[in-house]
Amino acid sequence: MKAIRFHETGGPEVLHYEDADLPVPGDGEVRLRVAGSAFNPADNGIRAGSLPIPITLPHIPGYDVSGTVDAVGAGVDGFAPGDDVIGFLPMTGDGAAAEYAIAPAEVLVRAPRSVPLSDAAALPSVALTAWQALFDEAGLASGQRILITGAGGTVGGYAVQLAKRAGAYVIATASPRSRDAVATAGADEVVDHTARSVLDAVTEPVDVLLNLAPLEPEEFAALVARVRDGGIVVSTTAWMAAPDDTERDVRSVVVFVRSDAAELAELVSLVDSGELRVDVAERVPLAELRSIHERAAAGTLRGKVVVLP
Repeated sequence: MKAIRFHETGGPEVLHYEDADLPVPGDGEVRLRVAGSAFNPADNGIRAGSLPIPITLPHIPGYDVSGTVDAVGAGVDGFAPGDDVIGFLPMTGDGAAAEYAIAPAEVLVRAPRSVPLSDAAALPSVALTAWQALFDEAGLASGQRILITGAGGTVGGYAVQLAKRAGAYVIATASPRSRDAVATAGADEVVDHTARSVLDAVTEPVDVLLNLAPLEPEEFAALVARVRDGGIVVSTTAWMAAPDDTERDVRSVVVFVRSDAAELAELVSLVDSGELRVDVAERVPLAELRSIHERAAAGTLRGKVVVLP
């Protein structure tokens, strides 16, 4: 089969489009004929060796996958060849930037029927990040106010939709480039953080501050003042601590997304019911994945990219 692999960590130039052995599913695993894999910023860090995630070289990137079950290993009774599925693969193992991929059956769910199978690869890890941040960590409830910084990114699009669906009042920061998309996702207020201070724009307390952006530590700490007493700060920026305010009982947590099939199945249900939209900015052939890594490293990549084998 064809795959993108790197045999050493480094810049995008270490990625090679090459032949690889067809993988064989082990106990509890299935082999997928890949329909799509999704590029995520963490793929850059894993390839560069800057994220502390242990991998075995050579490594196939791409931990979000959609595809069709091609073969099943021993002990798998929930899926059969021909089933269309999606999943968030273990980040330590080979990914889905290939024609075929191995997945633990326990991370897979039936693919949504209302979007193309390849596009469904844009859902798992980013939508799970938003869900776990909003509900598992923040306990967001109807009637609460939430400020989402960095809402123009891929996680932000899902976070705004899910928060609004939950009945929250959503204030989101975005640049002019992503303002319309954030508003369409359901934000009640959109603050252009490039034109004015978020502190000046948000004057009323919020119950939840969800940070999805690489804020300066001073700016992040200042925003905690906008969180009501007893509120919560949730952040997905794992490389920096999330500030809190113990005197006012404002706690903080950093989210590390985990695979959760039950939650992913719920997200699929929302997609098929029309309550959650899957947005794909680009679709690129597998052989061109290196160019996506190059653009991401240069900071010029915008929106969710799905890679087609």
